[in-house]
Amino acid sequence: MAFWDNLWRGKAVEFDSGSSSNSIELTKRRPTVSLTKQGAATGNLRVNLSWRMRTSDIEGRSRQSGLLRHPFKLFKPDVVQAHTQGVVNVDLDIGCMYELADGTKGVVQPLGGFFGSLNEAPYIKLSGDDRFGAPSGETIFINLDQRDEIKRLLVFVYIYDRTPAFDRTHAHVTLYPSNGPRIEIELDERAPQARSCAVFSLQTVKGELVVRREVKFVYGFQAELDRLYGWGLQWGRGYKTKT
Repeated sequence: MAFWDNLWRGKAVEFDSGSSSNSIELTKRRPTVSLTKQGAATGNLRVNLSWRMRTSDIEGRSRQSGLLRHPFKLFKPDVVQAHTQGVVNVDLDIGCMYELADGTKGVVQPLGGFFGSLNEAPYIKLSGDDRFGAPSGETIFINLDQRDEIKRLLVFVYIYDRTPAFDRTHAHVTLYPSNGPRIEIELDERAPQARSCAVFSLQTVKGELVVRREVKFVYGFQAELDRLYGWGLQWGRGYKTKT
């Protein structure tokens, strides 16, 4: 939406929008959205993590400066770089810490095989584990028909294996409510050595089911996110089965 369109309508935009009118981007300036006001506090909320690898910042900067000096290079194909400046290989996982109304706490995540359940507690289901950054990514489903049984949720992303490289990975989380526009959250802050990121929280605030952008990077794993948000779970070392 263009700036001039806002002036023409004579009012400010409630949320920062992307290129599509059917999306809401949560940012530092506009960090929350009410699913209740959207009429989307029922049904299954689909939460998708997707990412794609990018080359190093050094290569990007050198290409940009080269284009300024030699604009015709824009029409030439990129030269394949050595692995030190090539594509970053990262295995990102999505997970969700939950606290239910009865005080039950736990986690849904690929690590440890905690895939959850949609129609019984914790009413959260992880569809699978994408280890290669496929277009479909990883998806968590949250049964909002059982929202009265859910006290609070924290959806997070962590790097299971290989070099910490959030700053070199185009990662974003998209929420698809049962009604209204999708909700976009970009993991775009610079945190080169971070291994985990709290993406968003979901809980009832003054009678409304509210999604709040967090995007807080930490240099440890789930236990550090747990301490940051006061969950109080017991964590141990875990591994995935080899593919």
